[in-house]
Amino acid sequence: MNCGRLISCGRRLLRQMCTEATKLAEPEAKHSSNEVSLYRKLSSLGLTGRTVSQTLNQCIMEGKVLKKDELQRCIKELRKYRKFKDALEIMEWMEYRGITFSTTDFALYLDLVSLTKGVAAAESYFSGLPPRAKGKYTHGALLNCYCRNLMEDKALALFENMNELNYVTNDLPFNNLMCLYMRLGKPDKVPPLIDNMKQRKIPLTTPAYIIWMNSCASLNDIEEAERIFEEMKRENEDKINWLTYSNLAAIYVKAKDFEKAESALKMLEKIASPKEREPYHFLLSLYAGTGNRGEVNRVWNYLKTVHPVTNFSYLTMLQSLRRLDDIEGLTKCFEEWKTNCISYDMRVVGTVLRAYLDQDLCEEALSVFEEAIERRQGKGPFLKSQETFILYYLRKRNEDLAVHHLEAALSEAKDYDGWSPSPEVKSAFLKYYEEENIDGVEKLRQIFMDSNFHDRCLVNYTNADKSALGSHQILNEESEVSQGHEDLPVDAH
Repeated sequence: MNCGRLISCGRRLLRQMCTEATKLAEPEAKHSSNEVSLYRKLSSLGLTGRTVSQTLNQCIMEGKVLKKDELQRCIKELRKYRKFKDALEIMEWMEYRGITFSTTDFALYLDLVSLTKGVAAAESYFSGLPPRAKGKYTHGALLNCYCRNLMEDKALALFENMNELNYVTNDLPFNNLMCLYMRLGKPDKVPPLIDNMKQRKIPLTTPAYIIWMNSCASLNDIEEAERIFEEMKRENEDKINWLTYSNLAAIYVKAKDFEKAESALKMLEKIASPKEREPYHFLLSLYAGTGNRGEVNRVWNYLKTVHPVTNFSYLTMLQSLRRLDDIEGLTKCFEEWKTNCISYDMRVVGTVLRAYLDQDLCEEALSVFEEAIERRQGKGPFLKSQETFILYYLRKRNEDLAVHHLEAALSEAKDYDGWSPSPEVKSAFLKYYEEENIDGVEKLRQIFMDSNFHDRCLVNYTNADKSALGSHQILNEESEVSQGHEDLPVDAH
């Protein structure tokens, strides 16, 4: 079993912890039918062709009253499913309509700006805020932005500034820095931050404990990770939840201690609420990590009895079957999804493509891809799928077909401003041409010129960091579950 794929669930868990560690305070409340209706309209804009502003204005024209808390919950849901642009447009509409923002609103606005327009735009937004808005939450949002973009120097400088302003009063800023160090491959810098928190008598939350445990596991100190888990139980057993056991299981899976991993998974399942779908997604991935096909199938069958099965549920199951190299089971599951799905999700298709190409089932993969184009009536994007074929053909030393799919992607990319081939694709081409004693940069420049594609695709080609090639597989796998598609139940109406 591919070790990189084996522990992808552990990386996904760490990403979730980083998200939890930087989450802004948001009140939980039940949604009214009107809120659900508004969210449905806003989440399906791609199908209607309307903009956020047009949709909200239409609601006003129909005599509906759009309350601030209703709009905030729509923003929260859109952000949850990574529809950052739509979420930001709601906030822009609220600002235009003169709705008063709280300090947490300003922080959320800054966060969405950073996610959609980049760090420079977020910095500019922060600089332009009135003094009353430059408080603890907006500073924290900017720190989150720096950490998310791996800007260590700026993050540390801002942290020190926040410290001087007495804004470091809980573990969120520390969790941001710890996540930054984990993503930078510097797990040894996490324990000193924990010590700093303890010296300040700042209580450690579940995310802090989990990141700390992961840092020890990254340093191959499983015993210390277990000691931290025991400390967590001793200090406050209420902090132990299904995420804690999921994290512990992921650590054991990475260490190949499958007996302890499955013991942790049994505890996870024991305390997980049947009302929550997410714990069962982790159970699927982690049982796949232990190689236990029987438990994967058992959890999947149970999940289908207690929840409407979403695209993301199928995606998780298909990824689990791919880890198990269960092509027969994967094909059966994929056919089941196609029969029931309402939203034809290219993430699902992409997982099946990768699984087939792992087994050199090229004709089957091409058939799936062609069907996807037909099902979506040629309306992409199909860029990630094209990249999957590019990488496969380069591994097979078939330059012609790799270039064919690159050119197809470049042609399609004209409709998606801002796209360029992933670092993994760039590095794969350069590595291939280097091995063939060909000037890779010049060769690729010619391909881009023939495709009339913007020259920005060649940024960093000349000075490509060959030592970073090994990290690109991780980057590619992490993107499998992080694209902005709505997680619709396949039986939704």
